[in-house]
Amino acid sequence: MTEADAESVLVAGELRELSGPDPEWPGLRRTVFRTLNESVPADPGIVAWIPTVTHPVGEVELGQLPGLRVVANYGVGHDNIDVEAAFRRGIVVTNTPDVLTDATADLTMALLLATTRRLREGLDLARSGAWQGWHPTQLLGVGLQSKVLAILGAGRIGAAVARRAAAFGMEIVYWDREPRPGLEVEVGARRAETLGELLAEADVLSVHLSLSPATGGLIGADELAALKAGAVLVNTARGPIVDQDALAEALRSGQVAAAGLDVFAAEPEIPDSLRQLPNAFVLPHLGSATQEARQAMWELAAANAQSVLAGKEPLTPVV
Repeated sequence: MTEADAESVLVAGELRELSGPDPEWPGLRRTVFRTLNESVPADPGIVAWIPTVTHPVGEVELGQLPGLRVVANYGVGHDNIDVEAAFRRGIVVTNTPDVLTDATADLTMALLLATTRRLREGLDLARSGAWQGWHPTQLLGVGLQSKVLAILGAGRIGAAVARRAAAFGMEIVYWDREPRPGLEVEVGARRAETLGELLAEADVLSVHLSLSPATGGLIGADELAALKAGAVLVNTARGPIVDQDALAEALRSGQVAAAGLDVFAAEPEIPDSLRQLPNAFVLPHLGSATQEARQAMWELAAANAQSVLAGKEPLTPVV
């Protein structure tokens, strides 16, 4: 038996349908599937790990896998991974950017339209049997034309949303740690100098930051109060960036007219304070949930693992 014969690749069991039962790896390494509710095996022969963003990869888990060479995360975010702990062990960390950009941007626009046109309330009324017919002031929403879309984080997904919103006639303002001159030329976007400036201009605030110690809780009660009265908030990034209790209060008071939320602080829990509000449109983390995007995510994660195991550079490393 060669050294490679004794080695294996740990794959999140939730990916089996996308990966097939027997993915191929360099050196004929075998695949070990483990679902979220199964513990990580203490196995020095595991040399690569493909978790999903719901699988924690921290000191404890990494300590179980002393032979690990690469963590190829299935997702663009990597806040489930203690990246510094991995780097200290010489482990490569990768993610799956780009392949889910369009799917997530499309869903962001769906939430933007659902909230500004009050689709949850309309759906509830239509299903209730209590609808009395068309009325000129029934469930009036707001149009998007000439409204300001404030993009919080103008990376791949934020920029893709900006392009879509510009086609609806929206004015684009963004706040990012670095200028995005290409986006400014393409859609006439303006860069806000501060978060406060961005919030003050927003008719719709769309969140597209990655989660980090600096962004956790970034949008709290003070920030929501700084929005225009009656603004809309959409979050398809990470739940903990927005203070959920503060948002629920802002929705009840009308300071925030509506919220479209695909992500939450402690998934799969969706707080009753948001789930039961008629002006909160909530979804179960569907951002990248298209057949094309989820399959492409698997293929990129697997390709990253295969590349490292073959002694090559990863395709999309986290640095």
